[in-house]
Amino acid sequence: MNPLQKLQLLGQSPWQDNISRDQLVSGALQDMVNDGEITGLTSNPTIFQQAISGSNDYDVTIGKLSSIGFDTEAIFYTLASEDIIQAADIFRSVYDSTGSTDGFVSLEVSPRLAMDTSATVSEAIRLWEKVDRPNLMIKIPATIPGLEAITMAISAGISVNVTLIFSVERYSKVIDAYMIGLEKSLENGHDITKVNSVASFFISRIDTLVDAKLDDISASDVDIDFMRGRTAIANANLAYKLFQDSISSSRWTSLQKEGAHVQRPLWASTSTKDPKYSDVLYVESLIAKNTVNTMPPSTMQAFKDHGNATEGLEMGPEEATRHMEQLANFGISMEEISAKLETDGVASFRESYEQLLSVIEERSIALSTEGIH
Repeated sequence: MNPLQKLQLLGQSPWQDNISRDQLVSGALQDMVNDGEITGLTSNPTIFQQAISGSNDYDVTIGKLSSIGFDTEAIFYTLASEDIIQAADIFRSVYDSTGSTDGFVSLEVSPRLAMDTSATVSEAIRLWEKVDRPNLMIKIPATIPGLEAITMAISAGISVNVTLIFSVERYSKVIDAYMIGLEKSLENGHDITKVNSVASFFISRIDTLVDAKLDDISASDVDIDFMRGRTAIANANLAYKLFQDSISSSRWTSLQKEGAHVQRPLWASTSTKDPKYSDVLYVESLIAKNTVNTMPPSTMQAFKDHGNATEGLEMGPEEATRHMEQLANFGISMEEISAKLETDGVASFRESYEQLLSVIEERSIALSTEGIH
């Protein structure tokens, strides 16, 4: 049994943070599922941008859709939906064997809509109906406008991957948005046993930003090296404590009696950005029951090769709290860090999305000139 398989025995689901047509067509993804190494998959605009711009695998479909008048956004979501449908079908066996608690694939609403509640909900419904697979999750960012959209989507029976969470404070609102959605769904007489959600807490980006601030401080002859590479893990520990508290509440117990599924914390952005750190730091340090770790292929392969799958988060909540207090003493505000990361994250996905649409437009023009339909 390799470390990826051991994670599942410890209560954590390893998901792949990547999708490509080549992986689908070659059978590589199916092989990983058959081997029991991964139990789900996430995608985002950057992943699709890399997949489509980095290969010619999508050209035939781009040419056909362009020739019948599809605009670039319609072409993208047709391409993405085709890939997501194939991936969902591959993971369907996991979904069925786990009683509809795992085996999910995620498709994100347009980053252009991150600050528009009603448009996000409309897009979520459209994509949910277009893919039409029970093990789909629609990714909605945890922006302030996104919180209401999450509640509305959940109440409509749509499973949601809440993305771009950076702060414990915002995560608390995400938990509330999920529960309100379930409560509204019950009020409307709906079955909530098929609704699922994960809360995607971003990890490595936090250390990248905090470590840079710590470096500025250490340049003034203050020894704080011991704090580097620890903030993201501390933040995740505090988030997990909040999660545990939420599922022990009477409010959650009432929902659970109606068949509600736990909204699992999902550790995202778990590749190590600083070469000084272990390439499996954000996997080994964040192993806990009722969680997901979505890893890019390089991190997944590294953990499979030399990861140590041992249950338990690296820090406890007390140590995590002390770390945050030390940061505050040095003038580093997690509120400011989280706000910047959310703004940057939305902008980054928007930029990738615009680049992706430009690539599709360029391909459409080139294929039309070449007569490929």
